[in-house]
Amino acid sequence: MEMHQVRYFLAVAQLLNFTRAAEECNVTQPSLTRAIKQLEAELGGDLFRRERPAAQLTELGQRMHPLLKQCYEAAAGARSLASSFKSGEVGALRVALTHAIDLSLLIPHLNQIRRQFNRLEFRFLRGSSREVADYLKKGEAELGIAAEIDGTWERLDVWPLFTENFDLVIGKDHRLASQSTIEFDDLRAEQMLSRNYCEHAGRISSSLREHGIDVDHGHEISSERDLIELVEADIGIAMVPHSSPVPGSLKRAAVSGLDARRTVSLYGVAGRQRTAVANTVMRMLRGADWRTIAG
Repeated sequence: MEMHQVRYFLAVAQLLNFTRAAEECNVTQPSLTRAIKQLEAELGGDLFRRERPAAQLTELGQRMHPLLKQCYEAAAGARSLASSFKSGEVGALRVALTHAIDLSLLIPHLNQIRRQFNRLEFRFLRGSSREVADYLKKGEAELGIAAEIDGTWERLDVWPLFTENFDLVIGKDHRLASQSTIEFDDLRAEQMLSRNYCEHAGRISSSLREHGIDVDHGHEISSERDLIELVEADIGIAMVPHSSPVPGSLKRAAVSGLDARRTVSLYGVAGRQRTAVANTVMRMLRGADWRTIAG
């Protein structure tokens, strides 16, 4: 069926008069009548009872009305959105992030780019490093941000943004809270929280294990929010990236001698055309001064 046929049908259904509907649609009545007859032929039945002076919807017409109205509105919305994108009034940004990357890293840049578009639509995808790579491969995301990603796909472009250390996070009332530097001996009696969703979780656990810290009987968590609540409740302590925000109820401390760092990078797909929004964000992130965030 053609959209003009649907438009004519909706006009007649609203006005219940073929002549007035033709005037409303700015076409001749024979053209409108012919289009509706073609639509009826395609749907296999009459949509109107042609009574004088008013037309009435048949049972088929009544059942088809909400469906055709939805179809027409969706098509009109799609045309409007496409026109807005083409004119630059609307932009879209699709970014994939691993679970261990905090969205606060992007907020200043997102606020900046919002001022360049009348309307900007964001889509954020979360996943493991392998899932982020899949989002990029399938075109579901234009940009990816991760500390480590599956690099087996040769079309992945990578731009390192910053390298940061991991801090120990404890409650302000914790027995170690008064110490600015923590020794490994101080951690042997502590219950560790394992951030298994972090790309470097295994590496950090191995480093702690080498220094006699029991990480194999710690608490396993699956989100930063759970980590914060457990540390606040003094149920455990955790190693978190320096860029991860923590509330004022917690304290950061360095663990002396712990070699734990990660490099956060921006990823894209080589040779694939990106939207103007994605290109702008890419330039912003690559040109940003990350020294304050990375510590």
